Amino acid sequence: MPQGRERVIFYGFSKNALTEEALRILSEAPIVDDYDPYPKGTHSADGDGTLLPFVTAGQCLEGLPELDMATDASQRGNSKAKYMGRHCQGQTEIDLNYIGPTIRSEHHGNIEYCRISVEHGETHVEELNRGLWERMLTVMECARIQTFPDDYDFILPAREWEQGRFHFRRVQAERERLAAAFGLSYSDAAAG
Repeated sequence: MPQGRERVIFYGFSKNALTEEALRILSEAPIVDDYDPYPKGTHSADGDGTLLPFVTAGQCLEGLPELDMATDASQRGNSKAKYMGRHCQGQTEIDLNYIGPTIRSEHHGNIEYCRISVEHGETHVEELNRGLWERMLTVMECARIQTFPDDYDFILPAREWEQGRFHFRRVQAERERLAAAFGLSYSDAAAG
């Protein structure tokens, strides 16, 4: 995922479920590759040649239309919260040449900007020169940064939203993505 937040992953193993050999090997440092539970790195910010480069926010958002040209409801609107200053969370413009910002689920108008005005510290001046205006990221842009597919439906009828199905759909999608990353279907992963 092209987001800039480090994650900590803990694995727990029941000693009773391990063979003596596995217990011995997992107790040693370093753990040999055949037993190492941690996924190998695949991407790098430094471009050292052994790992793939990170996907940038600009690459992630490539091809999305501006709000007034969009047909998908997830790209047609965005937060109208006013700019509060760089001292507030999320009040910055995304760096299109770096990995995307961490998208938080508790946004209350503190989502990052796609572009901000010159008076607020604009760095995407060429976009302003083309007549584009200051605005925060859209639902679709946030979804792409989190690697949701473009056809994932975030805009639900009010009745489903009120019943809490939005949260379930988001959690379900995350579970399915994580299971797929490990070569499993969600039903296989849920079954243990």
